Amino acid sequence: MTRPLAPGAPEVAADHPDAPETDLQPIADAVENAGAAGFVAVGDRFADDLRYLSRFGGPDRDYAVVVTSDRAALTVPGLFDEQAHREFVDGAPDDGIAREVRTENQGEPVGVRAAAALEDYAGDEDPSVVLTPASIPHDAALYLEEAGYELESTTAVADARLRKREAELACLRRVQAVTCRGMARAEAVLATAEPDGDDLLYEGDPLTTERLRREVDAEMARHGIRSAGNTVIGAGQTAADLHYTGIDHISPGETVLLDISPRGPHGYYGDLTRTFAVGSDGGWERRAFVAVEQAHETALEHVEAGATAGTVHEEAAAELTAHGFRIDLSELGFTHGVGHGVGVSLHEGPSLRADTPLEPGNVVTIEPGVYDPDTGGVRIEDLVAVTEHGYERLATYPVRFTPVAPE
Repeated sequence: MTRPLAPGAPEVAADHPDAPETDLQPIADAVENAGAAGFVAVGDRFADDLRYLSRFGGPDRDYAVVVTSDRAALTVPGLFDEQAHREFVDGAPDDGIAREVRTENQGEPVGVRAAAALEDYAGDEDPSVVLTPASIPHDAALYLEEAGYELESTTAVADARLRKREAELACLRRVQAVTCRGMARAEAVLATAEPDGDDLLYEGDPLTTERLRREVDAEMARHGIRSAGNTVIGAGQTAADLHYTGIDHISPGETVLLDISPRGPHGYYGDLTRTFAVGSDGGWERRAFVAVEQAHETALEHVEAGATAGTVHEEAAAELTAHGFRIDLSELGFTHGVGHGVGVSLHEGPSLRADTPLEPGNVVTIEPGVYDPDTGGVRIEDLVAVTEHGYERLATYPVRFTPVAPE
């Protein structure tokens, strides 16, 4: 059933974009530059590097992606041969890397199967260095070492994930638009709730963070987007908890912080935060909202290619300081970085505290906030892509302190 939304929610395309293609050439280049026998990553469908490298949405059993200077293999688990071939081979770009799905020895440990692929690709050459992400499972590392390979960590995958291609941006735009619609549903509920003493009543019952969370998640599910357990909603004191997913009653006048971070079918996340107050008479809540809104706008003004990532954080912090809020790592004031990268992980590079320049294709959150554990929390967050001359909001949703009812 369609439920009313607050004004300002974007339209959403009926269908999901096609799955992005992954160019494996940067991984092959890293192998060649290191003089390595190859690159090996191991994990299951919940491992973000594997999802990015293979585009394979397989089971919760380990598999491996093996890449050399000109070949790549996916050691598929049993019963997933056709899906793996469709997603890893048929869906591949023309990047000069010959891909295959290896189905032999499916009962062997994944590290053994990866070592066998490397041996086949090496021919008569002796085993040598193998590049791996730092997160390779311990047992897979041991099997590779037993096969005679020396392991070296590489950041090649993390580096490749930093800059999103257009197909990735299309996935991020759609999931962020659906995230906005989830927010619009929550705002509509808050706007139509009626104060009753210490409670807000919605459809005759006291409104809780859990009831609001269900409304958000149901709206996103209508568009094929999973909450992934990331619908964070706090009210009053729990709004000062950065990742509150518990149950709390919502009272008139206090801040209600909603941080919604669902995941789309191709693995890409949305991320949007807004803070509302129903029946507020000002005070700390209003002062904090004004400060965070200005810090949010100031941070966005400094997002562009070539800007030092840490500068965005520093400018937001300076704005909050000017409004009288503490900037430190305690529980009071601005207690976190102003943003982080988003892609097939909810938190990935670049960090907006890093001393590195932003690049076109970086996708980052801008999310200043201030918190008082005795009173509440305020945070405003948007997801933006860095462009040559600034940024693109991947979806737009209004910033409002007082929730607005459906039209």
